[in-house]
Amino acid sequence: MTPDCSTHIPEHIAIIMDGNNRWASSKGLTAKLGHRHGAEAARDIIISCIERNIKYLTLFAFSNENWMRPSKEVQSLMALFLAVLKRKEIHQLSNRNVRIEFIGNRAGFSPKLQNRMNRVEALTRSNTGTTLIVAADYGGRWDISNATKSIARKIEQGELTSEQVDIELVHQHTSLSNYPDPDFCIRTGCEHRISNFLLWQFAYTEFYFTECYWPDFDEVQLQIALDNFASRQRRFGTHDKQVEGDC
Repeated sequence: MTPDCSTHIPEHIAIIMDGNNRWASSKGLTAKLGHRHGAEAARDIIISCIERNIKYLTLFAFSNENWMRPSKEVQSLMALFLAVLKRKEIHQLSNRNVRIEFIGNRAGFSPKLQNRMNRVEALTRSNTGTTLIVAADYGGRWDISNATKSIARKIEQGELTSEQVDIELVHQHTSLSNYPDPDFCIRTGCEHRISNFLLWQFAYTEFYFTECYWPDFDEVQLQIALDNFASRQRRFGTHDKQVEGDC
């Protein structure tokens, strides 16, 4: 991987959308309303990224660990997920040439939700604009362990040898194998950690943490984050003078 000095706009943005519950609590609202306002913020940020010609946007919608939340909250999240995948919302994105893909262990979702996810992917598969990747029931450790299981199975079946296992081969078996690694990760909601998100893919990702809760994260906040990214010098393991020489 080499630095791209031609642009200061990230090709691939990943977002950890955190703070829905705390936003709701600060306003005396229910967690359900917090997640609903969070979904509205996600829709607006998706549109903002499309307008900025961001090629790839990955949203952390539901982690492996979210199943441990109170059952009522999980049920409301699932209901909201279904609502977001309604025909009208998806057709609006498809009309903007957006391709939508889901990564994660979708087997844990209801058949109705799985069918809707499959239909959304089929509907938008031929679109060539922004690719929206939704991480649902996703975890970075799950991703890596799933990749190693697939490789081990191929070794057992004689399709591969252990000597053939290298970084590129592992990468080919991860959830984002068809896409470039994120250049930039934004996390809202005050926390400064990656919470088991894209562990393999974040090797050289730039991180931006903001105290803004996700429902309040709007186009202005996005531009502040992008300006911060543009001010950075990405070295990819080299030192400053090497990067300056390449540019």
